[in-house]
Amino acid sequence: MKVFKDLNQLLAFNNAVITIGTFDGVHEGHKKILKQLKEQAITVNGESIVITFYPHPRKVVGDTTGVLLLTTLEEKIELLKKELIDNVVVVEFNEDFANQTAEEYISDFLFKKFKPHTLIIGYDHHFGYKRKGNYELLEKFGQKLGFSVKEIDEKLLSETAISSTRIRKALLQTDLYTAKQLLGYDYFIEGKVIEGDKLGRTIGYPTANLQLHNEEKLVPGDGVYAVEIIWNKQPLQGMLYIGSRPVVNGKRRVIEVNIFNFNETIYQENLKIIFQSYIRADINMSNFEELKRQLDVDKTSALTFFKNSK
Repeated sequence: MKVFKDLNQLLAFNNAVITIGTFDGVHEGHKKILKQLKEQAITVNGESIVITFYPHPRKVVGDTTGVLLLTTLEEKIELLKKELIDNVVVVEFNEDFANQTAEEYISDFLFKKFKPHTLIIGYDHHFGYKRKGNYELLEKFGQKLGFSVKEIDEKLLSETAISSTRIRKALLQTDLYTAKQLLGYDYFIEGKVIEGDKLGRTIGYPTANLQLHNEEKLVPGDGVYAVEIIWNKQPLQGMLYIGSRPVVNGKRRVIEVNIFNFNETIYQENLKIIFQSYIRADINMSNFEELKRQLDVDKTSALTFFKNSK
C-alpha cells in the first residue's frame, strides 16, 4: 500500500476508484464500504484510493472540543493496510481547505489531483465551504469531466455512523464485548512509559505509567482490565488500571499497567495495550493493605481469563 501525505507528490493513478472519509476506527461498517471500493477497482482494472483527513475536520470546523479518536492517524493507516487498499492519501485539513467552494473542491482537488474513474460516496456526503457540495453536484461535474459517481447504500451508511457512536459509547462504559463486535478487533491504546510515584512496588505490584502518544485517543472507562501488552514486539500479559487512584486521594486520571512475570526497566519505551476483559470498576479503598488484597483478587481474575481464553 502506498501512503501519500503531500498532494504535490501524488502519482498518476490508473483508473482511480476513490472513497472519502475520516474512517476513524476502520470498523466493521467501514470495511463494508472498503469492500465495495476494492470490488469496483477490480471491475475497472483500476486502483483503490482512500482519501482521509488530518487533523479531524471537527477540530477545524464545527465542534472543536471533545474529539475522541478510536485510532490515531498512524493506527488508521496500519488498519487500512490490512484491508489491502492500494493507496491512502492523507489530506491536511486546514482552514484553506475547508474554505474551498464546492466547485473548487471538485475541479481543483478531486479532478486535478486524482483524475478519478469512479467516486464511491454516501448520499449525504457534503463538502466545500459551508458544506454546500453534495452528491448531485458531483454527478453533474462527473458528466462534464468524465467520471462516475456511485452511491453507498443509505442503510449501510447509517449503520456505519451508528457503529462509530456505539463503539465510543461502549468503550466509555467499559463494554469491551460490544466494542470488539463492532470494531472487528480488540481495542488498543499506545503510549510511552513515564515515571510515576512508584507506590505499586511497595505492595508487590509495580506498574508502568503510560503517557498516550496522542491525547485525543479515546481511553476506556475507569476500572481494571485484563490486557495484552506488546513490548519490543513481544506479547505479555497483565492488568491495567485507569482512574484517579482514590486510595491516595489522586486528583488526575492515570493509566497504569502491571505486567505479569516482568522485571525490566522500561522508562521512555513504547507499549501497546490491547484490552481483553473488564475486571472491575474503580473503587475507593481506605489503605494499601486493602488495595493489595484487592489486587491479588484482580490478578487471579485476569489469569483465569487468560487461561480460559486459550
